Amino acid sequence: MAESRAACRAIARASRENFLVATCLLPRAFRQPFYDLYAFCRTADDRADESGTPEKALAALREYRQAVAQMYLGEGEAGQNEGIFVALADTVHRYSIPRQLLDDLLDAFTQDQTTNRYEDEEQLLDYCRRSANPVGRMILRLADADSDENVLASDEICTALQLVNFWQDVSRDRLLGRVYIPETIMQQHGFDGSEIRRGLEPGQTTPVAIREAIQFLCQQTRARFHRGLPLVDRVPTWLSADLRLFAEGGLATIAAIESIEFDVLRIRPVVRRSTQMRLLGRAVWLRCWSGRARTGASR
Repeated sequence: MAESRAACRAIARASRENFLVATCLLPRAFRQPFYDLYAFCRTADDRADESGTPEKALAALREYRQAVAQMYLGEGEAGQNEGIFVALADTVHRYSIPRQLLDDLLDAFTQDQTTNRYEDEEQLLDYCRRSANPVGRMILRLADADSDENVLASDEICTALQLVNFWQDVSRDRLLGRVYIPETIMQQHGFDGSEIRRGLEPGQTTPVAIREAIQFLCQQTRARFHRGLPLVDRVPTWLSADLRLFAEGGLATIAAIESIEFDVLRIRPVVRRSTQMRLLGRAVWLRCWSGRARTGASR
């Protein structure tokens, strides 16, 4: 168990994912469960994207699916698991995390091997339901705050985070053969996706039609963030600062996309370091303030 937990911590701490800075705001008791869940998500995603070929990725994901099934059928007996699954088994059983959430993530990673474009928004949102929303639901389960109302708000934030990542990474996804802008949105703005797939010649900028589509999609995504933000005030205080940091980080990414005038094929927009530090500083202040408020109330 100790070795497995250490492996999960190492995977999480080695990640460059910006949202992981939020773990410093979590109470110590919740950090290891967070690391355990993150290690599963990270390694499953790596199996999908770094196996070399779709065939190898599908085989690797099938292995993970079997490990998940074994973990749940084993009723938490660590001896039936290995690697990160020893610690993960302890966490999923201790917090009663539904197996469906892990299976949904694997379904999404599997879909990435066979689907590289989306006909309409409904198809894309169904993908987000499985690729992003389970993460938020798992975190709510850790906090024992997964009421129906909270889950719906969490889904809005998680879907928005996934979507803004797509709008930020149009040029990167193109190199993987993936276009996440729904074809119906492309048609509404007068292009068919071939402009994205062939990329830009030196000196070119993103065509106006694509910029307008990204602008429209960013407006929709911003609205999702704002629909989900009331969740911040409905979860335990130890989690609220983290959730605000996630949502405001996503909104800052939209602002970064706007700052380059939606020229996403030529430039990958990034949130400035100063903005990242400001958001983190605000989250730390809110976390400390809520802690002092609870201490004062207890007195």
